[in-house]
Amino acid sequence: MRRGQISLELMFLMMIFMLILVYSLRLVTFTSSSSQDVIALQIGIEAKGFASAISNAISQVYAQGPGAKVTVNYRLTYLRDKEYLSKAFALNNPTIAISYLNGTYIMLLNGSGTVSVNLRGPYKNVFWANSLYKEDILTNTSVFPDLIPNVNFDGNMVNLACIKIPPSNLPKMVKIVVEWDPDNSESWVYNVTSGELVIKINPR
Repeated sequence: MRRGQISLELMFLMMIFMLILVYSLRLVTFTSSSSQDVIALQIGIEAKGFASAISNAISQVYAQGPGAKVTVNYRLTYLRDKEYLSKAFALNNPTIAISYLNGTYIMLLNGSGTVSVNLRGPYKNVFWANSLYKEDILTNTSVFPDLIPNVNFDGNMVNLACIKIPPSNLPKMVKIVVEWDPDNSESWVYNVTSGELVIKINPR
């Protein structure tokens, strides 16, 4: 009787353990909304950090003056994953867009179709970091290589000048090079081969 009782108790405990395990796995499955929220949060933290790394480098160069040059590296994990971006932000063909208005914008956008930029709320898909260099080049196509027309930018329709980068073209470690070049016009260029974001500023 005692052995049988122990076996039944053991089976009962094992059954409870299995139920807890199955429930836990369901909680962490990517299809669950709670898991998507966690992934979206991690992507947002990484995007905000990326924007801050760029803005901080620009601020350093701006503070040092003409001829100054700063190079920083920033590690990327979630922004490189198309599946994470698609599911966490409900994006079709996701793309990373980088632009600038008194600081750096990192935007998570649809690569095709209607494009909206939401600065706040449940559909927030843009992350901004302030910079000492105050300049509005959000629509300046002479500085940025790419243009996304008719973007709903937080309620205002704009032709967005930016750098568009597919997630697959981002390296694990992106190099950010910022230089104050008094002899050349401002420019933002992303080199896919080297994984370098090269920014040249020339404050007026």
